Amino acid sequence: MDVLEVVRAGALTTVQDAGRAGWAHLGVGRAGALDAPARRLANRLAGNDADAAVLETTVTGCAVRPRRSVVAVVGGAACRVTVDGRPVAWGMPVHVPAGAVLDAGPAAEGLRSYLAFGGGLVPEPVLGSRSADLLSGLGPAPLRDGDEVPLGVAPGTAVPVPDAVPWPGAPAELVLPVDLGPRHTWFTERALRTLTTAVYRVSPQSNRIGLRTEGPALERARDGELPSEGMVLGAIQVPPDGWPVVFLNDHPTTGGYPVVGVVREAALSAAAQAVPGVAVRFVAVG
Repeated sequence: MDVLEVVRAGALTTVQDAGRAGWAHLGVGRAGALDAPARRLANRLAGNDADAAVLETTVTGCAVRPRRSVVAVVGGAACRVTVDGRPVAWGMPVHVPAGAVLDAGPAAEGLRSYLAFGGGLVPEPVLGSRSADLLSGLGPAPLRDGDEVPLGVAPGTAVPVPDAVPWPGAPAELVLPVDLGPRHTWFTERALRTLTTAVYRVSPQSNRIGLRTEGPALERARDGELPSEGMVLGAIQVPPDGWPVVFLNDHPTTGGYPVVGVVREAALSAAAQAVPGVAVRFVAVG
């Protein structure tokens, strides 16, 4: 079988596709690429189905060596891309000969780059998805130097490449539309005004489980804790320190801290590229 050999795994590189939606009733989260539009665009440029599995890197990029020649696309967070040390185009299809090293360098803007390969990546699926879930441990483990990842069959025809590709830039400010509830009544009116008017910052403690924020704490209107209840993608959970946490793809399916609101899913791809310190504004829309 044709494979990619991992030469440099980087800080955190995982296999991700569209995720395994529909299993939350069994305690299984969605996982999947945090920046879904970047995953889809990289796949289309590589000639794949939009939901084919790709590599998702974090901050430091990665380097791989394919055993067969392959068309590759590096998109998402902007970075320097080389093939055997020679600079090649970022965000466009490039030819990687068999045995050559494709290196996606550290992110110059944003956090997460996406590497798509003609034919996609085809590790064994779990519950219909090839995505790594860092919380549950389902799917392929985060990559390590020397690992091998199976490659799918290359597309039979070349993909027309446009003159310009609309890759979005990393956000200078993260604006998150929020539907309040279901537990907004657990917070004071002043806390709800604070949530929707104050400026928060992305915390360095953020990860694939949640976007953690730093800023003014949200004041409770009542004491005690909830029994564990279901959690959804985009839920804004408020732990005892009062700082909102936005649940991302690897979030737990249940939790006991109150959810003050839910960020609309379409806005979450920008959160995947928001570096620590970026301003966060929550805007009530429902």
